[in-house]
Amino acid sequence: MSLDFDSFVLAASTAELGEEPRAREHADCIEFRMDFAGDPLTALASYTGELPLIVTNRADWEGGEATDENRLDDLARAAEFNSVGAVDIELAALESDAGEEAAAHARDHGTSVIASAHDFEGAPDPDEMRETLERATEHGNIGKLAITAGTPSDVLALLSTTDELASDGNRVATMAMGEVGRHSRAVAPIYGSRIGYAPVDPANATAPGQYDLATLRELVEQLR
Repeated sequence: MSLDFDSFVLAASTAELGEEPRAREHADCIEFRMDFAGDPLTALASYTGELPLIVTNRADWEGGEATDENRLDDLARAAEFNSVGAVDIELAALESDAGEEAAAHARDHGTSVIASAHDFEGAPDPDEMRETLERATEHGNIGKLAITAGTPSDVLALLSTTDELASDGNRVATMAMGEVGRHSRAVAPIYGSRIGYAPVDPANATAPGQYDLATLRELVEQLR
């Protein structure tokens, strides 16, 4: 199930693939959080859902729970499953030999690579946002940047950067985390962001400021 991100994709985030039927009405794909799951490779092997998967095995140093040194190997193995349309690899990891090997393995199996960067402390200045996204698009089929907005101006800077890179033909996904930036999840697609995230179960949000799945779908559709 390929994911090329030619247009906006709404991903339902979960660590339980059994939740996939609940997501079908509103989501285009599932983001499967391997780092939150108990036996993720077994879960992938038995997955029979209709929606394609983005597989994330987020490192603890970038907001996840994966600490195993085999984290990238497991992510590369996940890319071998036909249900997996994309793997999400941190930009910092992709700039290492191990990360590049995992990405190459994924591409060899027809799986797209999301190169992601997250700032849970604040918002970089606009030049740094642009530079990070440019690096991400060089390493991945799509570059993802999530910041933490402290002011509305931080959100404006992110949206402006999104628009700039998307207008130049780059595939990017952006969002501002936290309450101040919450609306960015709904409006960023207008400026060219290609991926949105929302939890299947609102009680299990995987990032601060996420809307529930049905609400985000409705907002994105109404604002288009």
